[in-house]
Amino acid sequence: MKRVLVLGSSGQVGAYLVNELKEHGHKVFTMDIVNGLEEDLRIKSDKLETYISESDFVFFLAFDVGGSRYLSKYQHTFQFLDNNIKMMDTVFSYLNKYKTPFIFASSQMSNMSYSPYGILKAVGEQYTRVLQGRTVKFWNVYGIEHDPEKSHVITDFINKARNAGVIDMMTDGEEEREFLYAEDCTEALITLMNRYDDIPEEAPLHITSFLSTTIIDIANIIAMRYDAKVVPSDKKDSVQMDKRNQPDKFILNYWQPKTSINKGIELVARAMEDEV
Repeated sequence: MKRVLVLGSSGQVGAYLVNELKEHGHKVFTMDIVNGLEEDLRIKSDKLETYISESDFVFFLAFDVGGSRYLSKYQHTFQFLDNNIKMMDTVFSYLNKYKTPFIFASSQMSNMSYSPYGILKAVGEQYTRVLQGRTVKFWNVYGIEHDPEKSHVITDFINKARNAGVIDMMTDGEEEREFLYAEDCTEALITLMNRYDDIPEEAPLHITSFLSTTIIDIANIIAMRYDAKVVPSDKKDSVQMDKRNQPDKFILNYWQPKTSINKGIELVARAMEDEV
């Protein structure tokens, strides 16, 4: 049994991870700003310092981020940059002080220098390298979300199909993404924690499905479930600008994804319906 701190514990990945860690018998500390300002990671606090000092392992998942709509609106603002810089300064300073083993959640966008979000994740990777932690790169992880402003494409499309019967898209949908169900992501994270000392510090840990799907195909899968209409835009992807990275398969030595995109969408849709 480990004492594990999850930063960003109410987020799209964090909520699943907290539940799974508890199922594995670990003692879990949680911090997320949605629980109150006393858990604001931009501010150094006795609570955060105590949790990091008493934990055997830390998952640094927290970040000011959302789906394409959120990034398009906010990633070029001062507040977005300031929020994430302050968060990293606070958390990494405590990780440095107490030398707690940790995983930092980066993104496959960290090599996209035209994206402020990508640049910030690249900075986090540098902190992690210096502190001898481990970096994972998430590739379009999806699961239940509760903040409509920050929702990613799958939950956004499900809400539109359910509530309006129309999925109005931000783009023409021709861009491709590698979608991974959050429970698969959680399994990968716990596996990496358990194998932490076996994993080289510079190991390329890309957590993805290794299968590409177009956004228009996602829309059609969801529309079919709800008998909804799909209305593509004539615009192109302005967030990733359709840059297509190729994931490194090193992580398959430790873990493999299990959930198909159709099954994952069905699981998320059912869970969202059950919450109503």
